[in-house]
Amino acid sequence: MTYFFILGSNPTLSLAELSAIFHLTNSRQIAGENVFILKTDKKINAVQLIKKLGGTIKIGKIKAVVNKNEKEKILLEIIKLLKPKAKKFKFGFSYYGQQKFNIQKLAMAIKKFLREKEISCRWVTSREKNLSSVVVEQNKLITQGIEIALIENNKNILIGQTLAVQPFKELSFRDYGRPARDDYSGMLPPKLAQIMINLSQAKPPNTILDPFCGSGTILTEAMLMGYHNLIGSDVSTKAMADTEKNIAWIKNKFQISLSAPTCAGRQAKNFKFHLYTRGVNELVQSIKPESIDAIITEPYLGPPRGKFNIKQAMKKLEKLYSESLNEFKKMLKPNGRIVMVWPVFQQTLCLFPNLNGLKIISPIPENIKNNKLIKLTTRKTIIYGRQGQKIWREIVILTKSQ
Repeated sequence: MTYFFILGSNPTLSLAELSAIFHLTNSRQIAGENVFILKTDKKINAVQLIKKLGGTIKIGKIKAVVNKNEKEKILLEIIKLLKPKAKKFKFGFSYYGQQKFNIQKLAMAIKKFLREKEISCRWVTSREKNLSSVVVEQNKLITQGIEIALIENNKNILIGQTLAVQPFKELSFRDYGRPARDDYSGMLPPKLAQIMINLSQAKPPNTILDPFCGSGTILTEAMLMGYHNLIGSDVSTKAMADTEKNIAWIKNKFQISLSAPTCAGRQAKNFKFHLYTRGVNELVQSIKPESIDAIITEPYLGPPRGKFNIKQAMKKLEKLYSESLNEFKKMLKPNGRIVMVWPVFQQTLCLFPNLNGLKIISPIPENIKNNKLIKLTTRKTIIYGRQGQKIWREIVILTKSQ
């Protein structure tokens, strides 16, 4: 089976997440514009998977591979995918490629075919080159129609059917609808929190620690992703109050049980959630040495607004991060991972804290790191940000040196 993944605005980060999920060590393809192709023997539940992927816009299945010059065959393969369940049917196209492709001619041929079958149809279009997840969702193309993805891959066109799109409404609701949200306690987007959790490669039975939990975004996203051994801490009493509010809100809104799901007929384990109002130096006294599987966190990144001395801020943050990494090393299991955000000022000024025996590891496997879509820093990290953003994020993955 072959699946396609439409990558987000930062393809490197999206690919890093997929690499962590699927453990990509064998040869895989990246085709078209921001498209990842995965060949696997296992069936993927796209609807469930996309809810756990912060960096993927769409997931679909490749149904046919046709030479791009065989226009009639492309049409015939698409017609095979049209399975209207009623007398009204909607369809749309997204084309991922550099060369021109006459979508309109193809759409007109499909409309003619459907009308000959006495099926009322509508071709869904948008102002953008490709249909966004919003357009696909609002027009119910997954459940009551179809979106065809045409992916240019060398001399061929991969014909795919979209199976799921990013749940943008849920992500927005969890971001802007939560009761406690402010600049200082943390503005980490839920989808970035999801990516960081996936980059840790932790499994739901594992213990996750967020020692700078702010308003609890990483913890609440981990809850929704099925993790039930969670520890959160922050030196700020307000941050911890915000975290508690958001945890309670998530439990209520998404009906999360206090018990983990029963597995293989065994007794379900209790949901373990520990919160501490402590700095990292104090927290380490309450955590058993080498007991944490993953430390996932976005610490204080510097003043959120107003003018400030960048050099002074960087010096203070480097000291904070150096001390924190030293404590993280004590709590982390030998094969555990730290996934951490470091600030980038003016898009180029990065921190260089003391790693204290930890090492930075690459989130991208060797077999795809040379692809043109991949943009890693010289120290194998990923810069994440958007134009106009004051402080960009550097996603850093660390583990203990062997």
